[in-house]
Amino acid sequence: MTQKTSLALLFGGRSSEHGISCVTAGGILAAIDRDRYDVTAIGITRDGRYLHVSDDPADWQLKDGVAPEVPSSGEEVLLPTGKVEAGQGAQLRIVRDGRLLPFKRVDVMFPLLHGPYGEDGTIQGLFDLIDMPYVGAGVFASAACQDKHFTKVLLSAAGLRVADGFMIHEDDYRADGGELAKRQAQELTLPLFVKPSRAGSSVGVSRVTDLSQLEQALETAFAEDPRVLVEAGVSGREVECGVLQETPRGGIMTTLPGEVRTGDDLDFYDYESKYFGKGTVEIEVPARLEETQIEQVRAVAEKAFRAVGLEGLARVDVFVTDDGIVVNEINTMPGFTPFSMFPVLWAQMGLSYSELLTHLIELASNRRTGLR
Repeated sequence: MTQKTSLALLFGGRSSEHGISCVTAGGILAAIDRDRYDVTAIGITRDGRYLHVSDDPADWQLKDGVAPEVPSSGEEVLLPTGKVEAGQGAQLRIVRDGRLLPFKRVDVMFPLLHGPYGEDGTIQGLFDLIDMPYVGAGVFASAACQDKHFTKVLLSAAGLRVADGFMIHEDDYRADGGELAKRQAQELTLPLFVKPSRAGSSVGVSRVTDLSQLEQALETAFAEDPRVLVEAGVSGREVECGVLQETPRGGIMTTLPGEVRTGDDLDFYDYESKYFGKGTVEIEVPARLEETQIEQVRAVAEKAFRAVGLEGLARVDVFVTDDGIVVNEINTMPGFTPFSMFPVLWAQMGLSYSELLTHLIELASNRRTGLR
């Protein structure tokens, strides 16, 4: 009988997207092939502790509009500190009531973490240190894509269009009373979007239609991240494209684009409208674009994936404008519930949710560890 691959799902974490990460885990726990994978669920608390938690999908669903959280206490998980030998798997230890349980083998890690302290290269660095296979992008690409400013720098260097804007650090803002930020903002076309540079799910994002709103928007963003990006709004259609590696060193596959349209009751597609039903939102898959626009979006998504050295998967968000494609953001671990855009895009291409998960895990299993 073939031995199952031992898989650890890591979710929760220290970022403001803790709850959404837990919901993502619930979707994956419900769909993953249990005949093929022996699953261990590891929840990371808001203060960064690793706990052995329930692998029942029902425990990780939205309930009455409230996202679940990893409990503050429970069985602790001790990650390995030494090099994992190829084919041997990592040996985890679980602490129950002060006692070490027998070793738990794990062959592949699947980090479902959104935002800082997980999607930003930190956990990927830990896995690389011990040669542990894991799903998704490596350290550099994860870090670069988590920071919206540096994503734009890399994309611009690759010849891809991005929105006009600037980055400001909270310390510099405080030092000059915000004078430089005000001058730079005056050079941009309204409306402006003020974003924490390293947050996701539109947490801390504000739309500024008058420069008198800039100070409050910056304070909202600084509450999430000392590095804040201020961008000129782009007039165009919001379109998203899924990207997958076909093999660890092989071709790149892209989906037909999907489109997000918001009603007049929303200023933009914010955190509450993405996850909690606020306002009027219509998601259309595939997007009704001209054939040439579809080809352009897919080509830009593939080029962006390669430009930042991504691996495994990504969702590339763009604006389709009258004079071309403008890249908005790259998500290295996009929302992954069965109803999230990324799996829906791949389902439209004939790859089911369960098959998509299997593809990603097998990519990670067959990818070389260490320097690639």
